[in-house]
Amino acid sequence: MTLPLAGIRVLDLSNVIAGPLASYQLALMGAEVIKVEVPGIGDLSRKMGADLAAGRKQMGTSFLAFNSNKKSLSLNLKSEKGKEVFRTLVKGADVVLENFRPGAMARLGLSAETLRTLNPRLIYCAVSGFGQTGPLAQRASYDQIIQGYCGLMSLTGDAETAPVKAGLVVCDTTAAITAAFAIASALVRRANTGEGETIDVSMLDSSLGSITSWVISNYLNAGNVPKPIGNHSQTSAPSGTFRTGDGPLNIVNNEQKQFAATCDALGLPELKTDPRFAERDDRMKNQRVLQEILENHLATDTAAAWEAKLIAHGVPAGPVYSVPQIAEHAQMRERGQLQTVHVPRLERDVQVVGAGYKLGGKPVPITAPPPALGQHTQDVLRAAGYSDADIETLRAEGVI
Repeated sequence: MTLPLAGIRVLDLSNVIAGPLASYQLALMGAEVIKVEVPGIGDLSRKMGADLAAGRKQMGTSFLAFNSNKKSLSLNLKSEKGKEVFRTLVKGADVVLENFRPGAMARLGLSAETLRTLNPRLIYCAVSGFGQTGPLAQRASYDQIIQGYCGLMSLTGDAETAPVKAGLVVCDTTAAITAAFAIASALVRRANTGEGETIDVSMLDSSLGSITSWVISNYLNAGNVPKPIGNHSQTSAPSGTFRTGDGPLNIVNNEQKQFAATCDALGLPELKTDPRFAERDDRMKNQRVLQEILENHLATDTAAAWEAKLIAHGVPAGPVYSVPQIAEHAQMRERGQLQTVHVPRLERDVQVVGAGYKLGGKPVPITAPPPALGQHTQDVLRAAGYSDADIETLRAEGVI
């Protein structure tokens, strides 16, 4: 299978999540992604994760998550010769991706404008917390900082517990997917026009544009100030997480017919004509009362039993799984979402999560394990025209 981005070369200078996840998406689509890493140090995530022994080998479990199908080039960009090597590589590249603080690449003499004089077709993507401009641009940022800024934390939890941080790095992830989409779009445009592009991805902007866009629209256009309501919907009822006889169950009612079907599935047909719950707005006004009625009834049986009845009536419903439960679920296995690769540095196989979609009915293949630090330095430099003697000199001088 020829993948959509086959033949595209990406120089990835990024670290940890937002940049590496973006380049991972490109690598899975067939791009040649070359991680440009600091000699002897590499991506910070190489030391991160629950397996301390793997971290000591610079193959931490956090690094394993987003770096399959990539190559690793060790290169000191603070040295003049390192910059010269990078400029040489840029001439044959399609994309440069970085997630440094704004201005860092310019201070190295490697700004988007400078690099495009070497390669006018270059697509340069910078990912940062607040973007390259604005009063907050120079602030260092991490996922939790952006969760606080974008409104997510203020709405996570309930009236007693909010604000609460989401359990995952959602803002980093959103920025990564935004960056990958923007790069792919710029590549399509370049194919038609021949023009390069400069892409400025802000974690805050991408979070506002996706995670909190609905609630912001309701505020800007209807004056509605959203409040934290725990595991229940801001826009419909009964939609959320409900207690049953043995544990939680998610039930979603976005349409009137789903509410009617829920009442039938639960054996509560009288709720369909109760004036407190008859219409969508009525149910939202009386959301707490409706939740109490449903949970008192749901307590009479198990979550699995209720799920089966609701699904049979066409109502979206599902359990609240732990990470181990979903990792072992047959749906994940059948879809090929989990793939196994051998990591020589660890002397064992590891499982990695794939692309999240299929192409031509098949999972996107993971063909190479996450690379050891500098594993492909010699190969990349040879391909760029450096002789073995040149490479040994660069190594001796600490450039690579």
